Amino acid sequence: MMMNKKRRWHCLPGQPVTELDKQVMYWESKGKLVPTRDMIRTPEQIEGIRIAGKLNTQCLDAVAEMIKPGISTQDIDDVVMKFCEDHHCHPSCLNYEGFPKAVCTSINEVVCHGIPKKEDVLQVGDIVNVDMTLDYNGYFGDASRMFIIGDKTTPEKEQLVRVTKECLDLGAEAAQPWGFLGDIGHAIQKHAEKYGYGVVRDLCGHGVGLAMHEEPEVLHYGHRGTGMLLVPGMTFTIEPMINMGTWKVFIDADDPYGWEVISGDEQPSAQWEHTFLMTEHGVEILSE
Repeated sequence: MMMNKKRRWHCLPGQPVTELDKQVMYWESKGKLVPTRDMIRTPEQIEGIRIAGKLNTQCLDAVAEMIKPGISTQDIDDVVMKFCEDHHCHPSCLNYEGFPKAVCTSINEVVCHGIPKKEDVLQVGDIVNVDMTLDYNGYFGDASRMFIIGDKTTPEKEQLVRVTKECLDLGAEAAQPWGFLGDIGHAIQKHAEKYGYGVVRDLCGHGVGLAMHEEPEVLHYGHRGTGMLLVPGMTFTIEPMINMGTWKVFIDADDPYGWEVISGDEQPSAQWEHTFLMTEHGVEILSE
């Protein structure tokens, strides 16, 4: 006896079938991966995530005001902690699966999850990614930003930072309602590889809003028309990690916490990130 495949999408009981229901069920009938109903945010949830995203951005702005040569990455963590205390929100990275700090600070060849330290003092020419997630009243905003320390670095690093931001923007432009997550990854990979850069494959974007990490996984490489269907009401991050050389990475053996991810050939890496809401007309940035 053939069993019916379990459906991911369910209409609301006692409610009429909507046009959104019909479109999702059409694509599911074609064998496409679709979101679950709880991945579609209510207006109240969207507003809560938007507020968390704005606070997250304000905290990154506070970092931007103080980041300069001679400060340590621990100084950045201190600013984030003070902001959270003053604004009654929680830094989601703190103690997340053993992560010891409030924010990730990833310098030069560190791809992501760099741990703030007093001994990591920023120098002119360094590039550093500051990545943070804030929880405000149970809603989460997530974003990261690149900084060129001293506003001066090598042409190669400057290009990497710029192209990585372009990858984020092109990925967002490719994210369209009733398209697919693979459209995002394809756009990012195509642009990065024009410059000979490697798109990190071991880490990805993700759903966010009611928890720090949710479905779906948002890959930054791939093919058009693949992956999960993009439905209005979904919230997720796009956060391309682009390496100057190989796409491969490794965990720093000297990191006692096992968090810091390094580019495989120890060439510089860059990352930009926003939290997005899928709408009927494309994505809206919730973290600016």
